[in-house]
Amino acid sequence: MTRLPKSMRREAPFGAEVTELHPAHNRATMNRLVVISNRVPLPDQGPRAGGLAVALDGLMEKRGGMWFGWSGIVSPNATSTPVKVAHHDGVDYATTDLTAEEHDRYYNGFSNGVLWPLLHSMTDLIQYDRTDAQIYRDVNLRLAADVQALIGPDDLIWVHDYHLLPLPAALRAAGVSNPIGFFLHIPFCTPETLDAVPDMAELLRGLLASDLIGFQTEGDMANFANCAVQFCDAARGPGNTLLVDGRRVLLGVFPVEIEAREFAAMAAANARKLPAVRLRQSLTGQTLVLGLDRLDPTKGLLQRIAGLRRLLETEPVWKRRMTLLQVAAISRKEVGSYRALRAALDRESGNLNADFGEPDWLPLRMISHGVDRATAAGFMRCARVGLVTPLRDGMNLVAKEFVAAQNPADPGVLILSRFAGAAQQLDAALLVNPHDTDAMAEAMTQALTMKLAERRERWQSLYGAIENRTPLAWGRMFVAALLRGAVRGGGRLELVENEDHQAMANAG
Repeated sequence: MTRLPKSMRREAPFGAEVTELHPAHNRATMNRLVVISNRVPLPDQGPRAGGLAVALDGLMEKRGGMWFGWSGIVSPNATSTPVKVAHHDGVDYATTDLTAEEHDRYYNGFSNGVLWPLLHSMTDLIQYDRTDAQIYRDVNLRLAADVQALIGPDDLIWVHDYHLLPLPAALRAAGVSNPIGFFLHIPFCTPETLDAVPDMAELLRGLLASDLIGFQTEGDMANFANCAVQFCDAARGPGNTLLVDGRRVLLGVFPVEIEAREFAAMAAANARKLPAVRLRQSLTGQTLVLGLDRLDPTKGLLQRIAGLRRLLETEPVWKRRMTLLQVAAISRKEVGSYRALRAALDRESGNLNADFGEPDWLPLRMISHGVDRATAAGFMRCARVGLVTPLRDGMNLVAKEFVAAQNPADPGVLILSRFAGAAQQLDAALLVNPHDTDAMAEAMTQALTMKLAERRERWQSLYGAIENRTPLAWGRMFVAALLRGAVRGGGRLELVENEDHQAMANAG
């Protein structure tokens, strides 16, 4: 099992467009890292909002490399427009556009209308269309052709997430023999669930062209291995390996991390700034319960409102003494299930406030627009209770951020779904089944009434689980495992890694 060791610690204006790649690998004696993701977080687009960009920023800044993917631009000439390459601070950002049809069918239709609910085991939300599936494959083939011309002979390739499942095989078909790693940021479902979508075996075979496939949890890795055996005639090899067509594919578990100390400092600073000050003033002595999510069917938002309703029904003492601020930033509004969720949330939040609210107090404040990461950190610092209760989640970095944001002298309490990947690390939280409305209400009562000594004890355990783990260490461990897999697999890669040699040794 590939894991992050507990002892590992962390050790300008956007450039103009250029016509050739900057030799970023000369910055240090390392194989250049080529990151491929659906969307490229261009530096001129402002601060990173979270997710993949935050996770990989440190690694890319440290070693340089190239980041390739969609520009965020929808253009009628996308298929004939050359790849745009710009350089910033040691990293080449290579982007390509999508046509309107590609965006609608590859991104909205298949990636988010099929794969997202499927891999989260929410098959009732799947909206399958055969044309969407074909265009999803076609876009991956085009991306492979675009990036293939930019890849050097000694590059390491790291592909990210469910949008690009066929990409490893498409790169191989384009003649790329470099080591390819793939990391899935969301869960992976069981074989019985995977079988709900046609031709998933083909997509799995495309993914199995990788040398290393990484997951957030052991359960996700086990589900993938079972699917590969059942649908792709893979055989289990020694350790965490699969044997596919005479090749060995390494599997590993790499929980994504945050910079806990940096986030703690951000939270402390922003708790004193105007947005957090105004929030505290508006509470007039009420206890703040906080939820920070994208508006997404996987996040358990309706179940959260049901839990709050049950709390107020069974414990009316909390009327006027607490308020839930739920930030549910709208996303993927072109997808039908997201529009339906927005309508249901509007209805249920309105009903809750109508039933329990007073002229000068509402139990629920629902906001459908996001707040920036710094402001969110300040809000977390102000909250006595953090609700992170997804129905299924790959990791959920918000849970880790809530822990990091707390005041050690007077910390809040994290209520965490046991179906979030973070629950394996953060087991000192109050773990709940979000489908159990009574359990949700009971956890809120427990959190709201928890004594300071227990809050401190739980927080110390939670913070201890994340304080020495960083995104940089996470990235290095994945790269080290990819190097190790390439060496043991007999690949031709000329190893010129320095720091990653040590990471390989740490990986065991």
